[in-house]
Amino acid sequence: MLLDARQAGVPPSGDQAADHRARLVERLGWQVSDQGLFLQALAHRSWCAEHPGHEPNERLEFLGDAVLGLIVTDYLYRSYPELPEGELAKARAAVVNSVSLAGTARELELGRSLRLGKGEDSSGGRSKPSILADAMEALIGAVYLDAGYATTATIVLDLLGDRLREAARGPGEEDYKTRLQELCAQTFDDLPSYRITDRGPDHAKVFEAEVLVAGVARGRGQGRSKKQAEQLAAREAWAALNAGADDVPGAPGTACTASAADPPPAAATGAPGGGWREPGPAGQPAGEQP
Repeated sequence: MLLDARQAGVPPSGDQAADHRARLVERLGWQVSDQGLFLQALAHRSWCAEHPGHEPNERLEFLGDAVLGLIVTDYLYRSYPELPEGELAKARAAVVNSVSLAGTARELELGRSLRLGKGEDSSGGRSKPSILADAMEALIGAVYLDAGYATTATIVLDLLGDRLREAARGPGEEDYKTRLQELCAQTFDDLPSYRITDRGPDHAKVFEAEVLVAGVARGRGQGRSKKQAEQLAAREAWAALNAGADDVPGAPGTACTASAADPPPAAATGAPGGGWREPGPAGQPAGEQP
């Protein structure tokens, strides 16, 4: 049985870990050739301290940071010739940062695949934004060494393309998911998670989202798409947390649910805060270098 997010402090068994890692590379679309690189990218220094002779993912993180920056910069430069240097830099910074990378890692359920020491694991290390962001960069570095630049660029843009396009459109005045991610990372050292339900026929489906922060429901939203419902739930949670409310709107026991027809809260006008198997056969040879 797969781990639930609430069991993040419980280390997965060998079979579970192998299953999580197989799913991870499938989601990435990475045909792993060097399994050692993949496992190193997942190895936190706390695990290496308990398993001498293994190298942690820090060097791969260093490499991945540079590769990620180049891929994003190249994409923005070629895709938005009308944007001046300052706007390109802002768009890149909105995506190439620890909060954004930790969010991407959460979407990939990367935490379930990490190799953590017992102490780090028991203290919730699989959900810590800093560990997730570092491992995301290490994975990018490992993909680059294993499969080459072209494959890495494809994977990165598949993961971050939507965020890049949103960032290039402007400062994201209404992007409350990003605002909430940043606030939660700073305040709770954790990232928000969303529960989605839907009702109605396919041609008139309504989605409802509930956002949880540190395991507590902080906001709800309703819209005609998952994205809209999540944004509205994030808007409600962001406003409540900024206001320091004791009774958070949308928490269990309250009837407040934001909808697309609701105006933004007053607080919102302020400043934004392939198949890898363990072990398995070798994959395809490395691709070209830039």
